[in-house]
Amino acid sequence: MANKIEAHSEQEEDRLSGLNGGDLSAADIDSKQLVNLKTIEQYLYQYWGLGKNLALGWCPVDQGILMLMIPHYAIASYAVENSQYHDKAMENIAQQLVTGARQRSEEDIGEIARLFEVGIDTIPLPYPLILNETLLVIIEELVKRHGITFVESRAVALFDIVGFSLYKPLEQVTQINSLAYSLNAAHNKMLSKEIDVNFARLTTGDGFYIWNRDTSLQASTNLYHFMHLVLADNAIARNKSKGNSTPLLRTGFHVGSHYEFYPAEDLNPAVYSYIVGDVTVELARIVDQIQPGQVSVAEFKARFPDPDGKPGDCISLNTIDFIRRAQQDLTDLHGVELSGEHITSIQCYLTGHLQDDGQYDIRKFKVTDKHGLTRNTYNAKINIYCDQASPIYLGIQDREVVH
Repeated sequence: MANKIEAHSEQEEDRLSGLNGGDLSAADIDSKQLVNLKTIEQYLYQYWGLGKNLALGWCPVDQGILMLMIPHYAIASYAVENSQYHDKAMENIAQQLVTGARQRSEEDIGEIARLFEVGIDTIPLPYPLILNETLLVIIEELVKRHGITFVESRAVALFDIVGFSLYKPLEQVTQINSLAYSLNAAHNKMLSKEIDVNFARLTTGDGFYIWNRDTSLQASTNLYHFMHLVLADNAIARNKSKGNSTPLLRTGFHVGSHYEFYPAEDLNPAVYSYIVGDVTVELARIVDQIQPGQVSVAEFKARFPDPDGKPGDCISLNTIDFIRRAQQDLTDLHGVELSGEHITSIQCYLTGHLQDDGQYDIRKFKVTDKHGLTRNTYNAKINIYCDQASPIYLGIQDREVVH
């Protein structure tokens, strides 16, 4: 590659600032390292080739960094070609290559390059690269934005508009806009309580997937509570609206694995990502089978960074453990305003049968999709109590669940 390269966008610094979550001039980066970042971004764009290649690893060396790029189809092709021998093992290898940090040792980059029979590119930098924590995070995000990433456990919510395809186009756009407003309103309410959220959304055409870009346990429970506020805002709007202007929803929540990628935006990798994988597929198939107004939580067992442990420590939680943890955080939402009234308390729980001792068990349901595949789910209820207004009851009763 020629030493001189053309800038491919007038918004390079804006995109870099977005990756860092703020103004680069205020970050712990001097002007020389900022020039290095712009150089890395420019070369990555050329190597990326509008999505033809994916960034798989990088390594700092004298006078620059090594960059490993492979064709976008290479990992999937490798797994398929070798699946006849060790199907699960090949899948795990493919996942490991796109999991976690992209900074690798020079030896690892060479080994992976030989595995895929590709060359290793060198990005010459105008100044010596002096890595600090901020610079490392930005380079990692730049590299990931030009590749794909496997995420083992992420919480995702799916809001699906019931009977969307049967409405007239004007009613459809009105309902989608109403749901989008409920999402925005709920997000704003959580920020008003200083609850740290960084949500992303992806439209399904008749609804939205919502996830937290942070994969911590707290971020995941925040998403669960965000779902409550969205449903509450939607319920209030439905009570006030006429005709088909406000959607009736079916809602699902799941924690699972997925791949993350950055689609092209104006011929550049977008700043914000899309997700696709087990967690989204499972959610779609579950929500497709549940009833109008129902809130369903998938059965899962997920690993999260241990909030009370050392760096690298993880804890494993199943669905019931997760909901119990989420219940402990409900007081954070007390005082949030809904339709002019302040929330005094919230109850969220998984439904079941009344036992002889007066307590309720938790009942598991089996959902069968159109392909004949079955999945276990739980029925969720949310009760929201305010100062003066009538309580808001979200979800359906256990006895109403069709299974």
